Amino acid sequence: MRIASLLPSSTEIVCALGLADQLVARSHECDYPPTVRQLPAVTAPKFNPDGRSYQIDERVRAILQEATSVYRIEGDLLKRLAPDIIVTQAQCAVCAVSLEEVRRVACAWLDGPVEILALEPNALGDVLHDIQRVADALGVPERGRALVARIDERLAAITERARPLPAPTVATIEWLDPLMAGGNWMPELVARAGGRNLFGVAGEHSPWLAWAALAAADPEVVIILPCGYDLAKTRQELPALTGQPGWDRLRAVQAGRVYLADGNQYFNRPGPRLAESLEILAEILHPAVFGAAHEGTGWQLC
Repeated sequence: MRIASLLPSSTEIVCALGLADQLVARSHECDYPPTVRQLPAVTAPKFNPDGRSYQIDERVRAILQEATSVYRIEGDLLKRLAPDIIVTQAQCAVCAVSLEEVRRVACAWLDGPVEILALEPNALGDVLHDIQRVADALGVPERGRALVARIDERLAAITERARPLPAPTVATIEWLDPLMAGGNWMPELVARAGGRNLFGVAGEHSPWLAWAALAAADPEVVIILPCGYDLAKTRQELPALTGQPGWDRLRAVQAGRVYLADGNQYFNRPGPRLAESLEILAEILHPAVFGAAHEGTGWQLC
């Protein structure tokens, strides 16, 4: 089977199922495992991805006023690669190519029939369900069940260890300018790691967050994990948050409990590495119990 994966999480799912050798195309953001970088990228952003958080937000908003997708598909390249199945998403118009765009390009460019599998993970359970959907569509349902069981076991083990621990109040920040809190599966991960999530509702899209609301809630822990940003880029963007009036008076700041996390590689990819994401959260919230195995790579102090 010839597989085109148009989002990083589905590429990771395909590889975790042992089908990396059947991938023929990836998105421009697919970079894990590192071997997938040698595959041709059939998507690209319609906007300049460089710049400050507010500039990227403005560019994305402008495109979405006139189009259904902020990314384009290289139709001629996809045609030459001739996939049997395209794995994409219907969850977020900003995160990857829209389902409408995938259907349009497939109809206009591909000669033969192609299956389009659209994932739509809104909550943690949906992520596990989507892993099984990918496995079923690729003809390896038993591998899917085994993979889901391994991930579920890792999640459950951390949840049980964290359950009796004191639960600090936590704010997760998914975008810096304008402010956005973590939604979808993030509230569940925070709860499983032994924290009390303050903003965002499990299963619902990430909400915009006013600085005044964050300051009023005065969380004990702040975790900054912008979508698409690694640790270095997140640190560059910090002044958008740390420059807010009253930042230094927050309990989390005064206690030294503000953390950066790699949202790009972990939290914002609804795939197998959400297990590592939960481990990172547990290390941040309860270091005496969970240690710091991911410090420096998955997270670091602000």
